[in-house]
Amino acid sequence: MQTAFLTKQGYDKLQDELDFLRQERRNEIADRLHAAIEEGGELIENAEYEAAKNEQAFVEGRIKELEILLASAKVFENSDIPADVIQFGSTVTIQEDGEGPETFVIVGSAEANTREGKISNESPLGRALDGHKAGDIVEVMAPAGSFTVKVVKVG
Repeated sequence: MQTAFLTKQGYDKLQDELDFLRQERRNEIADRLHAAIEEGGELIENAEYEAAKNEQAFVEGRIKELEILLASAKVFENSDIPADVIQFGSTVTIQEDGEGPETFVIVGSAEANTREGKISNESPLGRALDGHKAGDIVEVMAPAGSFTVKVVKVG
């Protein structure tokens, strides 16, 4: 089982999702299944019953996925590395030539979400930024080609 590296906030968010799925979504789906059975008719032809069974399978799969992920997770605590050095958990503002500044948090792949400004430490950008400081020019080797960014701020 591969270890997932998570920030404390990422771990808590995934734990909250697991708790919600176990305590609320399971009950909601069970109620839908019960109502569909009570409607009567052939269960084979009951669209609501089929939809609820499919949702139940999805939710149970997500619960299992989260249980495995959280059981193998290592919550990363910032180490003795100075706060001005980019590392796992750092908030980093970068800027490409001719572009506006962008701010990201360096997180593990399990909680990466670019729409939320969270990039994986395993991504080309995350790997390239690791260990750098504000003012550094960093070359990023990405699948589409290399590019450079300036580290504007760490913190």
